[in-house]
Amino acid sequence: MKTLFSTNIGRLRIIAFLEGVSFILLLFIATPMKYYMDSPAGTKILGPIHGALFIIFILNALSVSVEENWKFTSTTWKVLLASILPFGTFYIDHTILKEIQKSKEA
Repeated sequence: MKTLFSTNIGRLRIIAFLEGVSFILLLFIATPMKYYMDSPAGTKILGPIHGALFIIFILNALSVSVEENWKFTSTTWKVLLASILPFGTFYIDHTILKEIQKSKEA
């Protein structure tokens, strides 16, 4: 857990998890509550939180991309695309980010 906080790729993984959770909560809980229960409180709270996490994720992904010399056509675009797909950040964390972090630690 300590390595997650001490490296840029580790921090990106944490932000990816938080962004993914906020997106899932917004998409599957807050939005249905707003339209089916006429209760917009969830979207008013989660919307700005998710928006901030989304922007932080994009900025950190681009920063790590430059730092790690990722090729845009092979890695960067996948990481950026993951942020707009439900469960995308979890998939990218499992398939790309975790593997990159393991290879750097070895």
